[in-house]
Amino acid sequence: MKAAVYDNPGPPSVLKYVDLPDPVCGPDEVVIRVEAISIEGGDLINRRSTSQVPRWVVGYAAAGTVVSLGRDVTTRAVGDKVAAFSMQGSHAELWAVAASRTWPIPAGLDIAKAAVLPISFGSAYHSVVTRGGVGEGETVLIHAAAGGVGLAAVQLAKRAGATVIAVASGSERQARLIELGATFVVDRLQNDVVGEARRLTNGKGVDLVIDPVGSTLQASLSALAPEGRLVFLGNAGGGKLDADLWQPMQNNLTLHGVFMGSIFERPSVHGSVDDLLAAAAAGKIDVVIDRSFALDDAARAHEYAETAKPLGRVVITPMNRESRATV
Repeated sequence: MKAAVYDNPGPPSVLKYVDLPDPVCGPDEVVIRVEAISIEGGDLINRRSTSQVPRWVVGYAAAGTVVSLGRDVTTRAVGDKVAAFSMQGSHAELWAVAASRTWPIPAGLDIAKAAVLPISFGSAYHSVVTRGGVGEGETVLIHAAAGGVGLAAVQLAKRAGATVIAVASGSERQARLIELGATFVVDRLQNDVVGEARRLTNGKGVDLVIDPVGSTLQASLSALAPEGRLVFLGNAGGGKLDADLWQPMQNNLTLHGVFMGSIFERPSVHGSVDDLLAAAAAGKIDVVIDRSFALDDAARAHEYAETAKPLGRVVITPMNRESRATV
């Protein structure tokens, strides 16, 4: 099979398009012929900074067709269309994944959107609803709102009846966020986010902050009303996750850390992704894709995802062996 790999961490140019042996299906795994790959924030962080074995296949998320089953797998069949998550290996034509980390794709849902949804919407749902406990009439501040998780969080908070303050720059991105349910959009390059959050809540502060950036933790805490909640996930800012906790203690704030990699197989979390896939197929939520690249152009796809401030996710599409045989 073809795959995008790196030997040593570094900039996007470390990714190489190479031939690798086809994956072997473990007893509890399925092998997927990959049709769409979602570039996740963790993919970029790993490629930049995490040393692995040589010819490491990066990637958390993809969707495609099941082509083989492990001997213990009873919940999937050859030919099933599935979305999948794992900690490594999605940037390839074939991917061996635990069957418990796959989700059937509902009829009518675009394969690329199915690849994007589990991590972006699954993370947003766990952060906004399960941990954040968003309620009708509350005000939610969402950092990095034009990213995959942010766009999902905006929609889910709006569906719950909350007032949404989205943080994003650029007129096109801001307009799209309003379309998707943001009540207000704050441009962090032109305004003080904390000051705007206070102004828009008549000095009270917001009830809930969703922070996938990390470097904004102190601002997130300062924007909260007394007894407010902060949910922080990921570290898109790339720095240390530091904050002064004296003020949160005095204001009786609640902090929730979220790392989805260890809980996607939990029945309640896995089931929430099934529900979200069904909602996307029914047109009730919108999975936003900025741009698609070919797998042999993975280095450029990573560069675009890192530097172009995409609106939503960037997707990679493999050319599988059957397609290559006809060109």
